[in-house]
Amino acid sequence: MKNRLTIISIFLITNLFAQSGHLMQGVGAVNMSMGGASTAQPIDISGALKWNPAAISVFEGRTISLNVGLLMANPEILSTVPTPNGPMSGTSTDVKSNSILPSLGFVYGKKDSKHTFGAFAFGVSGFGVDFPESTTNPINMPQSMGGFGNLTSNYVMLQTGLSYAYKLSKSVSIGVSPNFNIATLELKPNPTANPKMAGYPTTNNAMATGFGGQIGIFYQNEEGFKLGASYKTEQQFSNFEFENTYLDNSRSENSFKMNFPAVYSLGVGYSNSKVDLAFDFRQVEYSKTEGFEEYGWSATGAVKGFGWKDMQVLSLGAQYKGIKKLPLRVGYTYNTNPIKPELAFFSASATAVIQNACQFGFGYEFSEKLTLNAVYHNATSDGSTGGPIYNPMLAGQTDPLGTVPSSKVSYKMDTSMLMLGISYKI
Repeated sequence: MKNRLTIISIFLITNLFAQSGHLMQGVGAVNMSMGGASTAQPIDISGALKWNPAAISVFEGRTISLNVGLLMANPEILSTVPTPNGPMSGTSTDVKSNSILPSLGFVYGKKDSKHTFGAFAFGVSGFGVDFPESTTNPINMPQSMGGFGNLTSNYVMLQTGLSYAYKLSKSVSIGVSPNFNIATLELKPNPTANPKMAGYPTTNNAMATGFGGQIGIFYQNEEGFKLGASYKTEQQFSNFEFENTYLDNSRSENSFKMNFPAVYSLGVGYSNSKVDLAFDFRQVEYSKTEGFEEYGWSATGAVKGFGWKDMQVLSLGAQYKGIKKLPLRVGYTYNTNPIKPELAFFSASATAVIQNACQFGFGYEFSEKLTLNAVYHNATSDGSTGGPIYNPMLAGQTDPLGTVPSSKVSYKMDTSMLMLGISYKI
């Protein structure tokens, strides 16, 4: 039992997160190509709907935007554990298929009206990890050797909402957007459940619903200078209700709550006849979010939370409009790492947090009504995130997390993405 728990404890945050933190950096081909910067530079309706509802006030008429992206990720996880014959180390590479990222947005505003309305449905996060069974990497050892074999997870989060913007003056607008969320989560194994002699169980594909809101303000002057700010509240979710199955076919149930963090966004923009420039700064409040705030073990050996700190995001984007009907775009995004090095173990199967991302995109205007947009995204974690392995059976007053001597778990990931979108003025 002790040897099995030593190996089991390596996976205790089994593949919950496989993106840049828990937040997509942008939505739609245009906003992604601008590095996600849109709080003060509403080039397209999807970026405005996502980051600042007040900014939809710049659009007139009826506009619909539909985007679909293909995300390709290459996470790796490495673990080292002590054995009587010396350290044992190995690396596993994810074999999960690629992820689809959809988004749909609509904005309606009458010319010379103070009122603008919007609606959206965005794939905020959708990912999973599939690490195959291994005889060399301790975390993927076969069951007979004290490991878990093949480790998989699947998480999907969809956010929908309505947006409304009101022009206080020619230069200033305010906006509000209530949000509704649906998320599903499947874990194999499930670290939030109590372990038994048979280890940690696998789960069903559990569903949770959540709600929240966003407010924003937007300013622009005749010289092309723009400012924007928004606050998206913490999205309050219901519990994931897991139906667990252990390796000995016994069953149990447990609940786990994982909210979506509050986000503060500030933006600056500038536009003239040839270029649009955008800069956004975001603060993601993981340290105050249920499911992320706590960390460590319950009295029965289940994981209480992930212990993440707040994350800062910098987004830069530029659009060149000097070529008729063919705007060119480039963007860069930088994320700080919300995972504390000493707590890296509790996010081991998150595989990585993307730190640097570069985007290149363009649009082609078929007519005044129809525009095709495309973007290519490439990102890296800028090295491994790693720390010691913990075991609840070794926990005590002087070492409450139960450090496994001479152990380590680390992970890294690269991503690439292709996305196409259309914008149509009805």
